[in-house]
Amino acid sequence: MQSRKLVMALGVSLLAALPGLSWAQSKTVHPGTPEEELRYKGAAVPIKPEEAKETLSPKAPPVSPEEFARAKQIYFERCAGCHGVLRKGATGKPLTPDITLPKGTEYLKVFIAYGTPAGMPNWQTSGELSEKDVDLMARFLQHEPPQPPEFGLKEMKAAWKVHVAPEKRPTKKMNNLKLENLFSVTLRDAGQIALVDGDSKKIVSVIDTGYAVHISRMSASGRYLFVIGRDARIDMIDLWMEKPAVVSTIKVGLEARSVETSKYKGYEDKYAVAGTYWPPQFVIMKGDTLEPLKIVATRGMTVDTQEYHPEPRVAAIVASHHKPEFVVNVKETGKVMMADYSDLNNLKVTEIATARFLHDGGWESSQRYVMMAANQSDKIVVVDTVKSKLEAIVNVGKIPHPGRGANFKHPKFGPVWATSHLGDETISLIGTDPKGHKANAWKVVQTLKGQGGGSLFIKTHPKSKNLWVDTTLNPDAKVSQSIAVYDINALDKGFQVLPIAEWAGLGEGAKRVVQPEYNKAGDEVWFSVWSAKNQQSAIVVVDDKTRKLKAVIKDPKLITPTGKFNVYNTQKDVY
Repeated sequence: MQSRKLVMALGVSLLAALPGLSWAQSKTVHPGTPEEELRYKGAAVPIKPEEAKETLSPKAPPVSPEEFARAKQIYFERCAGCHGVLRKGATGKPLTPDITLPKGTEYLKVFIAYGTPAGMPNWQTSGELSEKDVDLMARFLQHEPPQPPEFGLKEMKAAWKVHVAPEKRPTKKMNNLKLENLFSVTLRDAGQIALVDGDSKKIVSVIDTGYAVHISRMSASGRYLFVIGRDARIDMIDLWMEKPAVVSTIKVGLEARSVETSKYKGYEDKYAVAGTYWPPQFVIMKGDTLEPLKIVATRGMTVDTQEYHPEPRVAAIVASHHKPEFVVNVKETGKVMMADYSDLNNLKVTEIATARFLHDGGWESSQRYVMMAANQSDKIVVVDTVKSKLEAIVNVGKIPHPGRGANFKHPKFGPVWATSHLGDETISLIGTDPKGHKANAWKVVQTLKGQGGGSLFIKTHPKSKNLWVDTTLNPDAKVSQSIAVYDINALDKGFQVLPIAEWAGLGEGAKRVVQPEYNKAGDEVWFSVWSAKNQQSAIVVVDDKTRKLKAVIKDPKLITPTGKFNVYNTQKDVY
């Protein structure tokens, strides 16, 4: 067996993490790689192995048809999220035959078995893969990558269903729900969302959706709720119906993360847009039926080396308030694409070169500049949506993951936008007022120290004096089960830790605390306490002014609650 020293010298990152793996219980910790970073990468690709076409390479070691099927399943579940469906490289290194064949089976087995300090888990020595599976994967990686099918207009239209036609929907709101303070809560592993009344704290409806809903977005009118699952299924829910229900459904690909609707004056509710991880593209649809109208591919050249990339995934999408444009993040190439939807037959796309690995982000307080995290590049990209151009690129901490970020007025530096990080304990505050505070604009004006790495979301509200930061993926249970809260007017005093999971009063389970979300009034902040599918979870509501427990929402229907989206705040981009 080759030595550990050899493993550390090879420099190829292979796998992400098996979904559901408890990193706090894993047998080996990778030197130089925070566990929270490994956990973040641990996302299966929802592509069925049988959908991917097999190509056996004559020069590669033999792999039987049964073995090939097994290897595809392992790869899509554990590797593709980091290395890409086509193995061309994403946040991880490429693993194509031109690289793997010269290395050989024994060489590759060392990586898979022992991992590397660069971030690859030690699959065999941790017990997650058998010696037989490690040998199989080493042989499989020397063959041509299996390619999933494309997904075009024909496939989208075949999957598109209008359950209730627009002319058969209500002409006025038919229920007594206070829609502006309604919450759409992702029930991740149940393939559902729950609609929760913000006043009574009661679940008013549970609606079947796609697998692992990633986000909920509101139409400009506040009537339609759009949710998209990792399986690229979009469900359009009419909140005016006597009982809110899905009125239209479409599948736009095999894997996806983003959906948004048109918000520019005169185009409210006219269009919806969704971006996919596979195939790499985005599609513009009718806003009242989800009928697919225009598909735009994102394959192209990277912004740095200007090399062709076949799999640039579409991450976050936001709708401009200043032009009839969608702001589309293209992850692997590092491009922001401004898609002008005013004339789909003569579609204009302004391509803005920024930084690679664009992920999530949102508006600063004036809603002119959009702040996007280029996460693996450790940067925040600032785009001026009035001029449709790059304004700045700001260096921040390790792997920024802001969600949509947090806007507030700093007592010294004026308006700022904040991001927390997956890879370190810092919170970066960036000045966002080029007119009133020009010297501070697009610079990190202050760096706060948080509880630790593994943060997914940071949040405040225009009416709040608190800044809330989760640490969902931190390997320390005490950290992942609590929340840090700062006084915006006294940031130098540090943070207070609130035991959110303890307040939930649950039994066994991971009880990870995730995603602070405000109610419309800005006087309550809601937290998901997220355990496994077969364990009890909850939502904890905290009084924003007193920081005291206000309510705990428990219900057997709350299966793996993660993201929560207040209708008003999501509709108006309040954060």
